[in-house]
Amino acid sequence: MAEAQNSPKSSTSLGQGGPPPVGSTTAGSIAVAAESTVVSRMSAPPSFDVADFPVPHGREEEWRFTPLERLRGLHDGTAVATGDGLKVDVQAPEGVTVEAVGRDDARLGKAGTPVDRIAAQAYSAFEKAGVITVPKETVLTEPIRIAVHGEGGTAFAHQVIELGAFAEAVVVIDHTGDAVLAAGVDYVLGDGAKLTVVSVQDWDDKAVHIAQHNALVGRDASFKSVVVTFGGDVVRLHPRVTYAGPGGEAELFGLYFTDAGQHQEHRLLVTHNVPHCKSNVVYKGALQGDGAHAVWIGDVLIEAAAEGTDTYEMNRNLVLTDGARVDSVPNLEIETGEIVGAGHASATGRFDDEQLFYLMARGIPAEEARRLVVRGFFAELVQQIGVDDIEQRLLEKIDEELETVSGPGR
Repeated sequence: MAEAQNSPKSSTSLGQGGPPPVGSTTAGSIAVAAESTVVSRMSAPPSFDVADFPVPHGREEEWRFTPLERLRGLHDGTAVATGDGLKVDVQAPEGVTVEAVGRDDARLGKAGTPVDRIAAQAYSAFEKAGVITVPKETVLTEPIRIAVHGEGGTAFAHQVIELGAFAEAVVVIDHTGDAVLAAGVDYVLGDGAKLTVVSVQDWDDKAVHIAQHNALVGRDASFKSVVVTFGGDVVRLHPRVTYAGPGGEAELFGLYFTDAGQHQEHRLLVTHNVPHCKSNVVYKGALQGDGAHAVWIGDVLIEAAAEGTDTYEMNRNLVLTDGARVDSVPNLEIETGEIVGAGHASATGRFDDEQLFYLMARGIPAEEARRLVVRGFFAELVQQIGVDDIEQRLLEKIDEELETVSGPGR
């Protein structure tokens, strides 16, 4: 497995020098992609107005990996919402408020602003936004479950999840069915709050899902995001984190399994804008089949005011067959030397036949040995979910995916 990493501990602006990250990988060959700075990734400043963003042509830094021709018009304004686009069902424990609000509601947009044309289009085109509020000092013992089911049409959506001070909650957002969906999701954490979000993308084969996730983490608050992506023709998610006060912590975990012909893209940005906050990013993916394409962009910006920052990000990819491609680009931009630590790593490799041989030599059949190796690769992320039925479903889904491969390294 090829790996690149960098762990600056002093005053540094990363992006020049140091070991390069593993960039674009296809089975049998590895090419290195140059790092680019955080600020150069966007062709236009954040805005709620679609007109402020040019129609992308695919040569922009933030769109160069994305197959625009497969976005079904979400990027150029030709996509139009249809009445049969989406069904959303929310199950919330007692004490939680669930509302549908208009665009003029003051709670919308607090966590972040759209950073590309599709995100702005999603914000401009939804009819009603969902707002889920957990009152201060409320500790939920059961998850909030949001079931998002596509019914074959096109939809634009926006969801806000807000926790009051010292509240604690787990939220599961489950995407299934077939849809063309552009969405925004905002997480707003009050001081001392704790929020875990599990977002599952288990779409049918033809679905297109483009979304920006914004998290605003309050003073001494803790935010954990677990993104699980399996289905869909094109899935492009953009998680972003900023901090509203010192002492905030953010953990971003991701697991994706990319099959033949699928495009799965995860673009992350953590902005350390206040002192003494932490972030940890771990995303892992497995790929199999011709045309399987996974993209991971991990950006961390440590602003000059963010002294005492402690951050690390890692992406690992396991290529199970020929014909799959990975683009992995980590980037750190550091504007102050007064930090606790900052580092990143990117690794991509083929399926380890030695591990398979070791297990088979001890009497384990080949298919079961292969399943154990891949489960072991994902084990630490599965444990982060913390919702038993989702964990079990995930393991079953991994097994289903592996059944489609005829043999190791093929």
